[in-house]
Amino acid sequence: MALGTVIRSFLSPGAIPTGLTFDGRCLWSVDYGTNRIYQIDPATGTVIRSFGTLLTKGQGLTFDGRCLWYADLTTLRIYQIDPETGTIIRSFAAPAAGPRGLTFDGRVIWHSDSNTFLIYQIDPATGTVIRSVPAPVKAPYGLTFDGRFLWNADNGTKRVYQIDPETGTVIRSFLSPSTSPYGLAFDGRTLWLTDITATSIYQIDIG
Repeated sequence: MALGTVIRSFLSPGAIPTGLTFDGRCLWSVDYGTNRIYQIDPATGTVIRSFGTLLTKGQGLTFDGRCLWYADLTTLRIYQIDPETGTIIRSFAAPAAGPRGLTFDGRVIWHSDSNTFLIYQIDPATGTVIRSVPAPVKAPYGLTFDGRFLWNADNGTKRVYQIDPETGTVIRSFLSPSTSPYGLAFDGRTLWLTDITATSIYQIDIG
């Protein structure tokens, strides 16, 4: 398959799926409209379970091997969440006023911001910004890490960019399968992308 080819898709549980992550077995999606986080079977799109959040504008979502992390556009904070109960464990302030994508690289959190157009590397223990690199363009929403590179879904250009995390340099990109790309996840082989216009989740080949 070619870069950006849709392998399959299914409808998202809610109408505004903004954040997405993969835990090694299941997808997790946060929905801006329902204020819920859903655990999803990636083979069928079936919701396994879900829980509500106390927050109102969920954006990025990631999994660190034990807990979920969630960025909120209302409170401008990043929250660590128990995936069994939905309980907030702790939180820290987002680095800027447009918190969007989140991903975990095995050691630190990466976080994209649509106000500063930067992608931040953050110490999850303290919330301290370690450094930042420029986002490819000005609507850097979804963010994920493939073990070597970052991938960023841009809602303005409708493209998904592969990025060198050391420099922010774009390595390659492809056009999103629909018009409002948002959440992004990597399952070890393929990308998963949410779209809030199509209310769908796409599995995408990256070669």
